[in-house]
Amino acid sequence: MPAKRTHLKRSLDSRSVKALALAAAMMVGTAAGAVAAEPGTSGLPVPRFVSLKADKVNVRNGPNRDQDVAWVFNRAGLPVEVTAEYETWRRIRDADGAEGWVYHSMLSLRRTALVAPWLKGETVPLRGSADTDAKVVAKLEPSVLGVVKACDGKFCRITGDGFDGYVQQNQLFGVYPGEKVD
Repeated sequence: MPAKRTHLKRSLDSRSVKALALAAAMMVGTAAGAVAAEPGTSGLPVPRFVSLKADKVNVRNGPNRDQDVAWVFNRAGLPVEVTAEYETWRRIRDADGAEGWVYHSMLSLRRTALVAPWLKGETVPLRGSADTDAKVVAKLEPSVLGVVKACDGKFCRITGDGFDGYVQQNQLFGVYPGEKVD
């Protein structure tokens, strides 16, 4: 099931414009995969994948509570990519490429992944071991959510409601190509 977002349209005030300018300045050079991860204000690498901690997470236009809510996530556990940090706020990107700011306590270091959310009308094989020749134990629909148990750079072991197996890493949103996860 894809993430539900409720979009709110509001005009930008001068504080919003300044916050967006600050966010844009902070984003220079942080494209995922294009640059090595650097420590953020939290001391953790940026960019990095995390997951949503709660069923309701407000995503704001800028890094403070005075900023308008751009949309609301309604599903805990969804993977998002932290692309910047500002004090206790994290700029995140979701599987659709939408970006906004969330308060740090709404995020978890628990690694999750969506199975090929970009596919339409196809399934992704879940294999019994980390090998392209391994037996297919299930076929997962796009956007199935799983917990990442481990990745070796080519395959990730993921578990979820009624499944446990290996998916090719390039078929997941929530891990970087070639990333190793223990």
